[in-house]
Amino acid sequence: MPQRYVLALDQGTTSSRAILFDAEGTPVSSAQQEFRQIFPQPGWVEHDPREILQTQRATAREALRLSDVAPQDVVAIGISNQRETTIVWDRQTGEPIANAIVWQDRRSAPLCERLRADGAERLVREKTGLVIDPYFSATKIAWLLDNVPGARARAERGELAFGTVDTWLVWHLSENRTHVTDVSNAARTMLYDVRRQDWDEALLRLLNVPRALLPDVHPSTHAFGMVPKRFLGAPVVIGGVAGDQQAAMFGQACHSPGMAKNTYGTGCFMLLHTGGELVQSEYGLVSTPCAHLREKEYALEGSVFVAGAVVQWLRDELGFFESSAEVEALANSVLDAGGVYVVPAFTGLGAPYWDANARGAILGLTRGASRAHIARAALESIAYQSADVLDAMQKDSGRTLTELRVDGGATANDLLMQFQADLLGVPVVRPKILETTALGAAYLAGLTVNLWKSRDEIAAQWQVGRRYEPAMARDEASHRLTRWREAVSRSRDWARPD
Repeated sequence: MPQRYVLALDQGTTSSRAILFDAEGTPVSSAQQEFRQIFPQPGWVEHDPREILQTQRATAREALRLSDVAPQDVVAIGISNQRETTIVWDRQTGEPIANAIVWQDRRSAPLCERLRADGAERLVREKTGLVIDPYFSATKIAWLLDNVPGARARAERGELAFGTVDTWLVWHLSENRTHVTDVSNAARTMLYDVRRQDWDEALLRLLNVPRALLPDVHPSTHAFGMVPKRFLGAPVVIGGVAGDQQAAMFGQACHSPGMAKNTYGTGCFMLLHTGGELVQSEYGLVSTPCAHLREKEYALEGSVFVAGAVVQWLRDELGFFESSAEVEALANSVLDAGGVYVVPAFTGLGAPYWDANARGAILGLTRGASRAHIARAALESIAYQSADVLDAMQKDSGRTLTELRVDGGATANDLLMQFQADLLGVPVVRPKILETTALGAAYLAGLTVNLWKSRDEIAAQWQVGRRYEPAMARDEASHRLTRWREAVSRSRDWARPD
């Protein structure tokens, strides 16, 4: 029997990647390309959808080229994607009507405020498990329909298609205009009833979004479309799709209630598996479906908007270093942050605060504060925000976490991971294979084509890479968290309208 492989397309906020996995879940080859981040005005974040597609196509071909794998031995493609990012395009030409509005974008904050003032919060919460916030796709869709000339009339005539990035990729990669998504992505639009698992007419009326704009929704393991031979050298099925955080949760083998993972990427995303129960949060979290096979499974989620992006800011805007990897050495050159706190609320604050008007702040500066202190405080801000989310998660679920599984690029930073364990007071566990988002997409696709038979088989492949045990006194951790929350309070509601 020839060896069989799955190609995972991991389309993220700052780059597109492709990783080829073998049947043991081991990476064989990979390729990655960054693409432009577009900031038309303060609070706005855009991507060019064509660049997303071009970089994802290029990395897929490059990953296969770098391997010794024959195209016919690739049995499936899995897609994980940045969620909530909103693209609307012409059904005939496939061309976007505007740039993608990225999940970080805050331009629809006034619409969200109107919806809350009109008393829509309860309806949205009960139907979707979400809060009303510019983070989610629905108000981005409404903005595009109302601000791109002729878009609303064209949408109502059925001439336009909406999709999150997974839908955009499947449409173009399959070359047959397959207009589909999975439950985990549909659930992030603020238009999808997560209990009934269907688009909701009341929410569509609330946001004035035509039903004809929306894709068909399937489980995360499904034959979403067929990529033709000319793309990779052999036809291959797109067998798995999931939003990046649900894909990472699946790749971390967090398949049982009470298991939790945190992904450290551009943002930070913590999910706690709650089983078949949709837990309504009282502490600023959202409820969301897990990557779906057949049965309904849910998670509590806390989303931190700026995590690794604060390191990019130190690199690109402040010029602290040339490579993001240099931040750890700079931060380690001082014993602590010297009383400095960085609140990276560049695009507002996510869970558990949900303050679209918060803005970034550096507090505690003295004449002796250096680049190293600011760099260390910036790193620590990632751990502080995650600690806030976990605190809310434990209150909502009534569960006390025994360990936190972590993944994403920033988990290579030992200083950050140790500080995270110190703050939380529980072990932080990094897996042997860090690329769990791509791995989760690969597993989902592999299940569709029977490369793997069950989740138990997948869970048996998960291995510990490094375990960080908490070492900080609990009183000290509590004091630091108190000071952090004071710093957050100073950043709140800064950009409120005059």
